Order: sequence, then C-alpha cells, then structure tokens
Amino acid sequence: MRAEIITIGDELLIGQVVDTNSAWMAEQLNEIGIELYQITSVHDQREHIVAALDEAFSRADIVLTTGGLGPTNDDITKHVLCEYFDTHLIEDQRVRAHIMDLYRERPDVLNKLTATQWLVPESAEILENRVGSAPLMVFHHGPQILASMPGVPYEMKIAMTEQILPYLSRQLSAVSHHILHRTLQVTGIPESSLAILLEEYEASMPSGLHLAYLPKDGIIRLRLSSYGDLTEEEMALWFEKLQSQVRDYMIADTDDPLEVILGNLLKAKGQTIATAESCTGGKLASLLNKHAGSSAFYWGSIISYDNSVKEHLLGVPAELINTHGVVSEEVVRVMAESVRKQLNTDYSIATSGIAGPSGGTVNKPVGTVWIAWATPHGTTAECFHLGKLREQITDRACVKALVGMIQKLKVERMKVES
Repeated sequence: MRAEIITIGDELLIGQVVDTNSAWMAEQLNEIGIELYQITSVHDQREHIVAALDEAFSRADIVLTTGGLGPTNDDITKHVLCEYFDTHLIEDQRVRAHIMDLYRERPDVLNKLTATQWLVPESAEILENRVGSAPLMVFHHGPQILASMPGVPYEMKIAMTEQILPYLSRQLSAVSHHILHRTLQVTGIPESSLAILLEEYEASMPSGLHLAYLPKDGIIRLRLSSYGDLTEEEMALWFEKLQSQVRDYMIADTDDPLEVILGNLLKAKGQTIATAESCTGGKLASLLNKHAGSSAFYWGSIISYDNSVKEHLLGVPAELINTHGVVSEEVVRVMAESVRKQLNTDYSIATSGIAGPSGGTVNKPVGTVWIAWATPHGTTAECFHLGKLREQITDRACVKALVGMIQKLKVERMKVES
C-alpha cells in the first residue's frame, strides 16, 4: 500500500516551523507495511489544499494530513475537507464532553472559538484525540482513506500511535505487504570507496532488494530494504552478507544513534563516562543525556570554554597552554584525565578545537579539533580537521568523539573475551 503526507500551514513554508512530523510518520508507516510515496507542504489556502488532495489521491491509497485544525480563522483544514468530501459540520456530543473535561481546570479557554472544535464533518469517522481539542477525522474516498490530525508534534504522535496506526492496520491488514528494513553504520571509508567495495554484492542482489547509502558527518548508514519481496529469513541472510563485506569499517549493526550505542555498551558493564568540552560547548553532553536512562552511565560534564575554566576546574597548567596552545594534544589529554578523576567515572572524553569562523592559524586552521579519550587502560588523543563551518565542525567533533569511544570499548571487550 502507498501513502502520502500533506502538511498544512504557512509557518512550514516560511521556515518558522520545521516539519519534523513527516519523518517520524514515515518511519511508523513503514513499520506496519505502508510505503510512503511523497510528502507535500501547502499553505493555509483552500485552492492549495484541494490541489494537493487531488494529486495525492491520484497516486496513493492513504493520505495523511497534519495541521490547520485549530479554532482560529487561519485554521481552515476542517472546512476544506468538508467541501472536498461534500459534507457539512455537525455538533458531536462526545467531542464536546471531551473538550469540556480537557479544559475543566482552565475555564478561560472555553469560549466561542473553542466551541467550534466540537463541530465535525458528518461523513467522517471521528477518533479520540486524548490530549488535544481537535478531533481526529477519517474520510473514505472510495477505497482510499484520508486521516486528518493536528500538526502539534506531541499531539500528532499520540494520535498516530493510539488511533491512526491501529485503524490503518485493521483496515489494511488483508492487503498491505510487508516492508523490511535493516541498517548498519560504517565509518573510516569514503562513500565512493564503499560503493566500489560493494559492487559485487550489489550486482548479486535480487531485484526486490535495494541498498541505500546515507552519509552524514563521517558516518555512512547502509540501509537494506525489501518492499514485500523477501521473507524475514532471506533478508537476514542478505544483511549478514552485507556485514561481512564491511566488517572492517562497521561501527554498529543497527540504526541507533551513536550516543545510544555507546550508552548500551557502558550499561552492559555497569560503567560510566564524563565529558570535558571546549569547542563543542556542551553539545556532546546534550547528546549523552538526550535519552531516557542516560543517568545509568553518564555522570556529567565540565564545559571549559574559557582558558581560566580549564586552569581552575580542570587543572590544566597555564604554562602548558602557553607552550602548546589550548588546541593541542597536551591540553586535551589533561582535560580528559582530570574530568575522569574529578567525576570518578570509568571513561571520559575531552574536546578542544577551533570552530571558527575566526581564530585559525596556518598551523591550526579553522576546523582543527583535538579529542582525547581517557580509559582505565590509559589516555589517547587524535587530531582531526573537520571543515570550515562552525556547526558542521562541532557536529562532526561529537561524532568523532562518540565513534572513538565506541571503538575503544569494543576493542577492550574483545581483548577480555579472547
């Protein structure tokens, strides 16, 4: 089965709001065997919405819309859908009761505009929006289906998880085919070289199997996909073959974020980590505590952006900075060892670099970053040159820092096991 997503709202088209909904929705649809064909963003404008609906229904079995369901005058999705499906609004007592209960503690929200939320299209199936006032609406367009949801991300995710995905699964279980994805991550090899390495593998793949290269910040994700042509067992065999081809470069056999992979390795042994950051300014710390359960392995960070903080909190000698410079192996080693000792962790990572746009020299141009990893078995450091753009440099530095730590942990575990 094929689906399309239409996101509705002027804010999406002027860059005021970034559409994060569609990527999440696409992932969820794939998991239940529905292939996403296209994503379209449109203005809060009747003609634009209608044209997008016509185009989507010309290609897709399922159309999902988000946005434009609020109570204000610029929220016109519900009215356009009424017109499109030749129906009219009626009062829904269940929706009314839900809204009254939702705002019981906030009576000031209940006004004439809020009251329009319990008006729903007569021909639509109305599903509960547990956390919001805009009802979820499902329309049938012959054999095709349209589901309309709010654009607020947390409302949309709950709506999809609790209502829309189960609804689609029930409606389409007899006809939807099984989509399979397997992803691994490699590093330390250019994309072109990787493609050459995999030439014979790709040439031998059956017609229903597809390999995608997804590079970002020094990591290349290899995604193997089958759209209903392979069994789970056949996919597993092809994925094993892929792993054997790239084993020297493989950092993970899953699509998990690097910080999750590192966290799982640490949690498996009851070990901990801390960070000392200069050029990354807390970005590495933010990644490490991003996911639930990170307190089991991540102790904290010292963000030592100014040299005085490096000296007073991390004990980096002033003469070391004066002799070698703050962006140096000598300084970053002390940073890593000091934060590991002060926070009493098993491991630590330290970063120091020139993120620019100014501050570079001939010997240390913008993009120069030193990273150190302190472990129970010693400290190592490496210098990287990570580009010219500030955000690119700090993002890549975080990737290098996490990859380096993952690799060191795996090497340690292999030595112990052998």
